[in-house]
Amino acid sequence: MDLNDEHFMREALKQAKQASDAGEVPVGAVVVWDNKIISRGHNQVEQLNDSTAHAEMIALTAAFNSIGSKYLPEATIYVTVEPCLMCCGAIYWSKIGRIVYGAEDIKNGYRKTTAENWPFHPKAVLTNGILRDECAQLMKDFFCCKKIACTPGIKLKIYLRLLLEKMK
Repeated sequence: MDLNDEHFMREALKQAKQASDAGEVPVGAVVVWDNKIISRGHNQVEQLNDSTAHAEMIALTAAFNSIGSKYLPEATIYVTVEPCLMCCGAIYWSKIGRIVYGAEDIKNGYRKTTAENWPFHPKAVLTNGILRDECAQLMKDFFCCKKIACTPGIKLKIYLRLLLEKMK
C-alpha cells in the first residue's frame, strides 16, 4: 500500500464523514508519525457543546497522549479543511512538522485573518489542495442540506451522487 498524502487525507475524510453523520460540520483530521496514524479526530462541537472541539484540537490532544509529549516535530497533521485561527494556534504550539489540508475555507480559515502572515511554527511545512474537490464537496453537501432543511428530493439526490462516487 502506498502511504502518501492522498492515503492519509482519505483517512481524514473518513473522520469528516463521521462528523457529518453525527450532524457536525464535516471536518476530519489525522496525525501521522513515521507513516502511522497516531490519532484521529472529527468535529464534535455540537456533541460536546464545546466551541473548541474542532477536529484538529481533538486529533492533536490524542496525538500528545499517544506519544507522551506536548510537541510533535516529526508528525504531520492532515485536515480536510483549512484550519481556523484557533486551530492554527494549537498547531503552532504543538511544533508539528507538517500541515496538510484539502479544501480552502474562505469564511473561517486562518488566511481570512492572517493574510500573508505565517501562522504556523517557523519550521513547519505546509501543503494544501490534497483531495481538494472531495473535501470541498463534503462541506457543500452538508451545508446544502442545512440550508434547505434537507427536503427529501434534495437529500436523495445527494445520497445517490455519493453512492455512485463510492461505486467508482
